[in-house]
Amino acid sequence: MQENKQLIVLTHLSQLITLVIGFGSLLLPLIIWLTQRDRVYELDQHGKNIVNFQLSLLVYCLLCIPLILLLGLGLIGFMVLGLISIIFPVINAIKASHGEIPKYPLSFNFIS
Repeated sequence: MQENKQLIVLTHLSQLITLVIGFGSLLLPLIIWLTQRDRVYELDQHGKNIVNFQLSLLVYCLLCIPLILLLGLGLIGFMVLGLISIIFPVINAIKASHGEIPKYPLSFNFIS
């Protein structure tokens, strides 16, 4: 196994691909994690955290859909989730560049 902090940081930042092409915030980190987890030291834990975070965001987005009918609370939820999906990958990429294993808030443990 080799240590590759750049790939780990890139994996965190790859969640932002949605801002460029409109999708892929789950797919791109998932592909990087599945192909490189046995080769790069600590990528397995980072990848699990990222995939759990993206799946949690998907669940929260699905919960916001019926909340739109309830006084528009779902729209506020979508805005908050949008900000969270941009801010936390950047913060955690910075933490990963310093050698920390960051945690994503409000994440369910789908993969442990």
